[in-house]
Amino acid sequence: MGEISAILLEWYSQNKRELPWRESKDAYRIWVSEIILQQTRVSQGYDYFVRFIKRFPTVEALALADEEEVLVYWQGLGYYSRARNLHAASRQVVAMGGMPCTYEGVRSLKGVGDYTAAAICSIAYGLPYAVVDGNVYRILSRLMGISVPIDSSSGKREFALLANELLDRRLPGEYNQAIMDFGALQCLPQSPQCESCPLAGRCVAYASGTVSQFPVKQHRTATKNRFFNYIYVRAGAYTFISKREADDIWRNLYELPLVETEEEVGEEEFYALPQLQRLVAEKEKPQFRLLCRGVKHVLSHRVIYANFYEAVLPENTKSFSSCLKIREEELDKYPVSRLVSLFLEKKKD
Repeated sequence: MGEISAILLEWYSQNKRELPWRESKDAYRIWVSEIILQQTRVSQGYDYFVRFIKRFPTVEALALADEEEVLVYWQGLGYYSRARNLHAASRQVVAMGGMPCTYEGVRSLKGVGDYTAAAICSIAYGLPYAVVDGNVYRILSRLMGISVPIDSSSGKREFALLANELLDRRLPGEYNQAIMDFGALQCLPQSPQCESCPLAGRCVAYASGTVSQFPVKQHRTATKNRFFNYIYVRAGAYTFISKREADDIWRNLYELPLVETEEEVGEEEFYALPQLQRLVAEKEKPQFRLLCRGVKHVLSHRVIYANFYEAVLPENTKSFSSCLKIREEELDKYPVSRLVSLFLEKKKD
């Protein structure tokens, strides 16, 4: 096991990525980076991290901010519960008097799981806790030929024990970053670089030609299709937005007025929908036109199919009165989903 760890650390010394959160041992910066990278590629998360840390350079600065501003700086990363949890946890830290420096203390923070706690504690404090994430499951299952499903209780236990065995206790932070980078750059999910891999001679999956069969999963999450019809209202210098407050996707984010349907509806069907008619004031007749149709937006458990319409109304309109009326140039001040953000960016072009 020690030889594998040594090989990974040697590989890391030659191939490590230069990343801004690796420039110090500051637990707050490491924490922010790990939360950003939970569901985000490094190439995308890099700029978000720099921007986020510039605005919230300390945990105290984050704790003092209001949630809407935090969500604005998170906008486009998706999985917004990460930002809400990070914000809530920053207030926990301030109430504690500072960042906890034990595994149990870090693990107690809202939104911090085993992986994130291990990453923070090993990198910031040099504590011997092994990270176990998708990269680690993939590397170890291929290397050892482990066919136990990674999403089973027995699989999670087995991989946690193996990861702990492999951990270099003298350099736990370096080792954890090494195995994460190895999974991101060498032992890729698709088209892994097996021919140049320093562990190829020890890899069971490579020797048996079964690399693509690992890791093994037992469950596939069912996805649900949803059909959204958004309305971009132009009322002179004003437009309308509403806040999603139900226990659903994108909670506490803003969006354009929305009519959700059980299935895809055509343009003429949309204009006749009772849900739409209820948004329009009596005797007012907006000028509607279809801007985009069938925009597909994939989330972890849902696929959104979105249509975007424009409705032109007078500035003093009584329609859409259940929504918030704002000046169009103020839209950037409100956090919205990536789907709505992409539409608004395209509309500006």
